[in-house]
Amino acid sequence: QVQLVESGGGLVQPGGSLRLSCVASASRFSSYAMGWYRQAPGKQRELVATITSGGSTSYEDSVKGRFTISRDNAKNTVYLQMNSLKPEDTAVYYCNANLASRFTTYNYWGQGSQVTVSS
Repeated sequence: QVQLVESGGGLVQPGGSLRLSCVASASRFSSYAMGWYRQAPGKQRELVATITSGGSTSYEDSVKGRFTISRDNAKNTVYLQMNSLKPEDTAVYYCNANLASRFTTYNYWGQGSQVTVSS
């Protein structure tokens, strides 16, 4: 089973920055598509950003231009650089790993990391 360990969350003022990290235990890490999701209190979990095994990225509209997802395959790590943070970015952020085989799709989740944006 793949394990994902997140770090880097915390409290930051509006306009500030944080970088989340997610270290995966997976073999063949470079084959996984990776993503970041977030869930605010009382809200549905939403997809924030994804990066494919080939390095293509996509972003939810509200974070586009402010957040950057990246990966370092040599370190089995995916990052989410969050700049110009807003109070509405406050949520628990979850790392996700996805691997599609011929017959099934595997999904793995990190434990979650709290990001709080507040004055």
